[in-house]
Amino acid sequence: MTTLTAVHAGLGSPSSTELLAGRLTASAQRLLPDARVRTVHLRDLARDVADNLVTGFPSARLREALAEVVDADALIAVTPTFNASYSGLFKSFVDVLDPGSLEGKPVLIGATGGSERHSLVLDHAMRPLFAHLKAIVLPTGVYAASSDWGAEGLPGRIDRAAGELADLLTGRPAPAKRSGEDFVPFDRLLAER
Repeated sequence: MTTLTAVHAGLGSPSSTELLAGRLTASAQRLLPDARVRTVHLRDLARDVADNLVTGFPSARLREALAEVVDADALIAVTPTFNASYSGLFKSFVDVLDPGSLEGKPVLIGATGGSERHSLVLDHAMRPLFAHLKAIVLPTGVYAASSDWGAEGLPGRIDRAAGELADLLTGRPAPAKRSGEDFVPFDRLLAER
């Protein structure tokens, strides 16, 4: 049985970060109906994470959350955007993971923020973080600005990312490209200018 663990660092209850994690998880679960899904709410573990950073010893609750992340077949990791990067709580949780514990693990990344201007948090903060940990970061990450909620593009991006995760976990080949989506090498684009 496939196990998915969603980790989110939303601070409010509810929060847009929690909502995005939930939608990504629901979409993945539709494609992987036999998967067991767990969610780690970092907000509930903030003091445990801080104590672990100071003492080096995880509480029972934190140890359980870390095991859910490490033992999962794949992760869905979502953070709010703070100062053009992941939140301190999100990074602190990642810092208490054992080195190498995410090696080879598929990770679907997501982030939320108040403005579209912060969408590069996926490629300039989250993707390098998980690449450093030797995780397999999926090609499509999902950023949701405040204006994306209720807009038509967000559900398609969520489904695309969840589809990539399901394809990787089941060994299914990626779907064939539709007309107009062919890859054009950068040098050819320059030559055609």
